[in-house]
Amino acid sequence: MKFVHAPLPRDKADTLLLLASAVLVLAPHALHLPWWVSLLCAATLAWRATITLRGKRMPKAIVLLPIAIAAMIGVQFSYDTLLGKDAGVAMLVLLVAFKMLEMHARRDLFVVVFLCFFLVLTNFFYAQGIGTAVMMIASVLLLLATQLSFQFTGAVPPLRTRLAMAARMLAFAAPIAIMLFVVFPRIQGPLWSMPGGPGTGTSGLSDQMAPGQMSNLALSDEPAFRVRFFGRPPMPPQLYWRGPVLDAFDGLTWTRGANSRGSGRDLRLSVGGPGLEYEVTLEPSQSRWVFALEMPGELPVVAGHELRFSSQFELTSDTPLASRVRYRASSHVDYALQSGAELADVNRWLVLPYGFNPRALAAGMALRALGDPAARVDAVLRQFREQPYEYTLAPPLLGRHTVDEFLYGTRSGFCEHYSGAFVFLMRAAGVPARVVTGYQGGEINPVDGFMTVRQSDAHAWAEVWIAGRGWLRVDPTAAVAPERVRSGTNRATPRPAPFGIDALRGVNPFGLEAGAWLADVRNAIGAINNSWNQWVLNYTPERQRGVVQGLQDKLLGWPFVGLLTCAGLAWWCARILRRRREIDPIDALYSTLCKRLGQAGLPRAQDEGPSAYAARILACPPGALALTPHTREAAIAFLRRYSAWRYAAPAADPRLHATLKSLLSQVR
Repeated sequence: MKFVHAPLPRDKADTLLLLASAVLVLAPHALHLPWWVSLLCAATLAWRATITLRGKRMPKAIVLLPIAIAAMIGVQFSYDTLLGKDAGVAMLVLLVAFKMLEMHARRDLFVVVFLCFFLVLTNFFYAQGIGTAVMMIASVLLLLATQLSFQFTGAVPPLRTRLAMAARMLAFAAPIAIMLFVVFPRIQGPLWSMPGGPGTGTSGLSDQMAPGQMSNLALSDEPAFRVRFFGRPPMPPQLYWRGPVLDAFDGLTWTRGANSRGSGRDLRLSVGGPGLEYEVTLEPSQSRWVFALEMPGELPVVAGHELRFSSQFELTSDTPLASRVRYRASSHVDYALQSGAELADVNRWLVLPYGFNPRALAAGMALRALGDPAARVDAVLRQFREQPYEYTLAPPLLGRHTVDEFLYGTRSGFCEHYSGAFVFLMRAAGVPARVVTGYQGGEINPVDGFMTVRQSDAHAWAEVWIAGRGWLRVDPTAAVAPERVRSGTNRATPRPAPFGIDALRGVNPFGLEAGAWLADVRNAIGAINNSWNQWVLNYTPERQRGVVQGLQDKLLGWPFVGLLTCAGLAWWCARILRRRREIDPIDALYSTLCKRLGQAGLPRAQDEGPSAYAARILACPPGALALTPHTREAAIAFLRRYSAWRYAAPAADPRLHATLKSLLSQVR
C-alpha cells in the first residue's frame, strides 16, 4: 500500500522554511547562552512548528506577555544587566523565537528574516573560525531563499530553484564584498570582537606557578601562537619561547617579585652567530606577555602596542593583547645574558621562605661543600637522572612542604615540580636561581610550513647565575624526561581519553596508510585554519595599506593593466545605465500595477495580456478582491489605456504617463 504525501499549502511551507532558517542561525548561540535560553527557544520553535502543521490558532498576547517578561527577568538574573554584548545577544535570540508566535502579517515575516540576518553577525562575536564562516554563509543562503519565497505572487518555484537564485545573488555580491574588505579603510582592532568579551580568548600562562597548574594546561591542544621561520628552523632542544620569569616563592606558589617589574635597560646580552628571522602570529590572550625565542636581539614591533624588556628579559606589552597580533622578530640561540656584569642585589635570588621544606633546605646547604657552583648544578641534575623520578601529567597532591614531599616522597611530577624544586635547591646551595615559564617545542605543519606552538607545550625551566658566564638556562625536566624536549609533551607522557582531530597524532589503529592519511587530513585542516587567520582575521590596517600600496605600484608600473581596468569599469557602468534607460517608464508603471493587483489576490498570468487581465478583474465578484469599487475601476481604466497605447498605436498622448501614474496611485 502506497502513501501519497500531499504538498503542504504555501503558507505552511513558507513558515516551516522560515523556522528552518531560524534554527540554523540560532543553533550556534547555544554554545554560549545560558541553558534555559536555549531550552526556551527550542520549545518556542517547536510550538510554532506544531501550530503550523496542525493549523491551530496563534497564542494570544495575554499568553505570550508573561513568558516574555519572565524571559527578561531571567536575562537580568543571568547577566546582572539587560545591556551589553552577551545580554543583548540573549535578548535578540529570545526576540526571534517569540516573534515566531506573533506573525500576523507579511511585515512580521520580514522582521524575523532581518533579525536573523543581524544574529548571523553576532555569531562572529564568539567564534571566528572558517567553520563558523561557512555555516553563516549557509545561513544567509537559506535566509535569502526564504525571503525570495515571500516575494512570489503566483506559482512558487521548487526550493532547489530558490536556493539557486539565492546563490546567484550571493555570487553577484561576493566581488563587491571582497573589494570592500580589501580596500575599504579599516579601524585598528579585531575583525569581529568587542573589548573584554569572551570572544577575545584567554592565555594559558599566568604570572604565577603552583604544583599541578601546568599539568592541567598540558591537556589543552589550543594553539598559543604560530611561527613562520625565514630559513631553516632550529632544532627542538633550542625551541624555548620565553615568558614570565618567577623569582618569589612563598612555600607553595612561585610569583613575580616586586623588583622584577623594572626596566631592562641595564641588561647585557652577548650573542654569537647570525640571528634567526621569524614571524609570530600570537593568539588573543588578554595578557601582556609577548613570546619570543630565547634570546631576542631587539624589540619586535607590534602594531597598536608598545613593547619593552623587563629587568628579567621578559617581553611585555603596554596594553593587554585582546586580539590576534603578528610581529617579526630576530633571536639568537647562542647567547650569554649578563656574562660580563656583576649580579646586582644577589640576595634577591637566594631568598627562601622560612619554615618550609627543611629536608630540601638541608640538602641544598650540603651542596655548598662542592665549592664550584657548576658542580652543584650538575649534582642536582644527576640526582634527577639517576634516582627513580617520574614525569607525569597526573602527579599526586602535595601538602605544606611541597618540595620535600616531591623530592623524597612522591617523586612524580610535571615540569613545574622539577623546575621549582631545582631552583629551591640551588638557592639553598647559595647559587642565585629563578624559574622561567613559557613554551618549549612546536610542531611544523608540512602543508604550509608554519610551526604551531600549543598550550600543551607550556613549560617551566630554570636559570642559574654563575660568575663570568651570566644567567644560564637549565632544564631539570630534560634530565628526567629528555623526550619532552626532543618530541614534546604528547610523546613524553600518555594523554588520557584523547578526542577530536588532534587526538589523531600518534594514534594509528588502521594501519600505516590510514594513519598517514589521517595525519595529512589534520595537517590540511590546520593549514586552512592558519590561512584563514593570516589573511582574513589578521587583515590589519597596516596590512591593508601594504596591499593597497602594492596595487598602486603595479598599476603605475603596468599602465596598460591600469587602462584596461578603468576601461572595463567604465564599460560595466555604461552597460548598467543603458539597461536602466531601456526600461520604458510606462512599462515600469504597468509592472507596478500588476504587482499591486497580485498582492490584492489576483496575480496576472504569464500569458495574459492587459485587455484579458482587465476583463478577468471585471468578471470577479466584488468581494473576491481586496480592492474598493473605486480602486477596481481605476485598475481597469489603467489596463485599457495601457492596452490601447501598447497595441492600438493611437496618436501620441503627451499626458499618458501622468494619467497612468494618477490611476496607479489610486490602486492601493
